[in-house]
Amino acid sequence: MKKNVLAFSRVTPATVERLQQDFNVIVPDARQGDIAAQFNEALPEAHGLIGVGRKLGRDQLEGAGKLEVVSSISVGYDNYDLAYFNERGIALTNTPDVLTESTADLAFSLVMGSARRVAELDAWTKAGNWQATIAPGHFGSDVHGKTLGIVGLGNIGAAIARRGRFGFNMPVVYSGNSRKPQLEQELGAQFRSLDQLLAEADFVVIVVPLSEATRKLISTRELQLMKPSAFLINIARGPVVDEAALVEALRSGTIRGAGLDVYEKEPLRESPLFQLPNALTLPHIGSATAETRAAMASRAVDNLRAALLGERPQDLVNPQVWK
Repeated sequence: MKKNVLAFSRVTPATVERLQQDFNVIVPDARQGDIAAQFNEALPEAHGLIGVGRKLGRDQLEGAGKLEVVSSISVGYDNYDLAYFNERGIALTNTPDVLTESTADLAFSLVMGSARRVAELDAWTKAGNWQATIAPGHFGSDVHGKTLGIVGLGNIGAAIARRGRFGFNMPVVYSGNSRKPQLEQELGAQFRSLDQLLAEADFVVIVVPLSEATRKLISTRELQLMKPSAFLINIARGPVVDEAALVEALRSGTIRGAGLDVYEKEPLRESPLFQLPNALTLPHIGSATAETRAAMASRAVDNLRAALLGERPQDLVNPQVWK
């Protein structure tokens, strides 16, 4: 008898087709009524869940008595109550590695776009303001040769650092919980405390996961340590940066600019950031390319399929639950 798989966000037809080879697949459909109601109705019989972007913990999963695995189509897993998963013996899987390069591309586009004021000057040009050679008031900042600071030199942080070091001849400094001797050798990267990095870097790129230790890691004090000419780039999670403090720093000229792909509340429909020309704001698109999203979905299917067929998944977040 086939086990039941329930999607908790939109999944592609190709993903559904692959899953249907081994499982009964339920995909809530807005055309058939309330999505949440359909999800809750199917949940008690679900052996596996697949999707992204939904908070799942005790309140949401208490009625899911048959649940064995949640396969998240993401790297981050702060939406999931891991302690509850462990208590229940529910496996959690994610999709690391496959989005590293695409996310690093996006991070470096924020570096470039912020420094050269790309979105701001695009809007200025389209508004018909280009009547003569631009004046110094519209000049940007160089990227090449500037110091690149990476807060969190994991896989994505290292990929960003490679772009800066080898593509733009940028000295690299980094901070984190541990030294990375191999990357120091490869990139010529130098380890710094967070305070030292903030004071030294021309571009500060945040790539740490969200945890209680990193929540509001960057706030008023940290922003004041940065150079007035520096840029803050956040592709990690929104709550890692104190958004109100960042708005004030951008307004007051404490820092030159910011490039953001993540926010304290998402989706972000209204924000003081939207009124600031020195804030480049994107709608959480770090992995949003057709190729990468397809690869993430495929990896999530592999993980889900393995778990439900009794094989250890490749990307098991909580290995202690696996028997």
